[in-house]
Amino acid sequence: MKIALCQINPIIGDIDGNKKKIIDYYNKGVEDKAHLVIFPELSLVGYPPLDLVEKKEFRQAAAGAAKEIALQTGAAGLLFGSITEEDEDIGTGVYNSAILCFNGKIQFIQNKTLIPNYDVFDEMRYFEPAKDTRVFEFMGEQLGVSICEDIWNDADYWKKRLYTTDPVKKLTDQGATLLINISASPYSYGKREARRKMLSTLTSSDKIPLAYVCCVGAQTDLIFDGASMCFDGEGNLVRTGKSFQEDYFIFDTNEKQEIITKVENSFEEEIHNSLIFGVADYCRKMNFKKALIGLSGGIDSAIVAYIAVKALGKKNVHVVMMPSKYSSQGSVNDSLDLIANLGISSDLISIQPVVDKALEVLNPFFRNLPEDTTEENLQSRTRGLYLMALSNKLKYLLLTTGNKSEMAVGYATLYGDMCGGLAVIADVYKSDIYKLCRYINRETEIIPKAIIEKAPSAELRPDQTDQDSLPPYDLLDKILKMYLEENKEKKEITEIIKDEDTVKKVLRLVDINEFKRKQAAPALRVSTKAFGYGRRYPIVQRWRK
Repeated sequence: MKIALCQINPIIGDIDGNKKKIIDYYNKGVEDKAHLVIFPELSLVGYPPLDLVEKKEFRQAAAGAAKEIALQTGAAGLLFGSITEEDEDIGTGVYNSAILCFNGKIQFIQNKTLIPNYDVFDEMRYFEPAKDTRVFEFMGEQLGVSICEDIWNDADYWKKRLYTTDPVKKLTDQGATLLINISASPYSYGKREARRKMLSTLTSSDKIPLAYVCCVGAQTDLIFDGASMCFDGEGNLVRTGKSFQEDYFIFDTNEKQEIITKVENSFEEEIHNSLIFGVADYCRKMNFKKALIGLSGGIDSAIVAYIAVKALGKKNVHVVMMPSKYSSQGSVNDSLDLIANLGISSDLISIQPVVDKALEVLNPFFRNLPEDTTEENLQSRTRGLYLMALSNKLKYLLLTTGNKSEMAVGYATLYGDMCGGLAVIADVYKSDIYKLCRYINRETEIIPKAIIEKAPSAELRPDQTDQDSLPPYDLLDKILKMYLEENKEKKEITEIIKDEDTVKKVLRLVDINEFKRKQAAPALRVSTKAFGYGRRYPIVQRWRK
């Protein structure tokens, strides 16, 4: 069978736009004499639609569009994802469905069986699980259609499974001769290789070819990398879609094809590409043409400016240097070097007059208390004031520059450097920022060497460095990764780090700064556990007193 895989980038809620894209790609598949044209999970409504699903008008619009799509079909099959609804007395009555159309009608619907509710997934809030799983005969093949999570429960691959039911085994037991999985699988580094291994194990065990189509796109914080995969009946990967862009290609199950063994590049290249794609797609969908960054002379704001240039073009990126009396001339000079390297526009506006005036007004009310972080935060919040004003007036998207390490331990100021609409590197540890910068400079120096080599500092008081109050970033990030991504606790971490006081301090900082992260801009997700929808911890708690 000739299958056209359409790795599209739908926009959540844009049912008319997504419908047109599905029909256009279907017609392309027909021109290429494909027998079946397939699209990703929920491609008609976009993934994840979240509480839009609860709106009756939204569900009705999706149902109407599905029928309109079916009317455009001929003998070639069209398989796409959408929501369907049944009138039921128990449960939501709403399903995450794969809809197969041909000859002008919806001919078959397979609902999703395994409804995930972990990490960034909350589908049990909206969808009911399928009541049954059936193969469908089409053009001489017994199609075994599944949706995303349904294929992530193979007993031959997983030592510990999340579900007792295996929908794909039910399909193979019924005599499926070809497996189709339509998916919306969020990206994190390492997941693409995990997909390859799992799907290879499944197809080699069952001796059935598989076409796996995954959506691509940035949906606020979630990034979908595409990278659709096709396997022969021996478990060999033989076709792949492009990463971080829409793609279309034909998989002919009758043709012998070259085996593909590599699906993922280096950590630096993958994260570099995913962040650029995340910024570009967010701006496109939100209709932002230009980006604004507060440039400090430090490595974080430097890399965010670079990513913005790669995503939007140098003519569409503007930076603002906002020195105070504590800012070194070196920081200003380093920023100017970066600006020249990137070819971007800039302004220099001192915050000192506003800071001085604010302190003059407030000092009588500070009751003669000694200086502390209040005065430091006032500087950061003055910068936030400037940036938000410029963003509003000039219609820029303000990008925040805090990294994951800083966000974890609260080294970011609410209503100051946390101001902005999108947190570009908030899921990248500080030690990994250095790796990314070295990757960026692999051929020529773009981010000045002085920025990379200087000691990190917020420059909010004389001779300040981050390591005055934090452990070295290499050590800090090891602790954070164990705590945030591996769910290890103090005892387990201390057995590895051998420094109980440091571990205790870091974990405490993470816990007491949850209130800041709840108010932070959406963070582009590139790890297995980002700050955002997939990590839900209470602000008020006494788990660790």
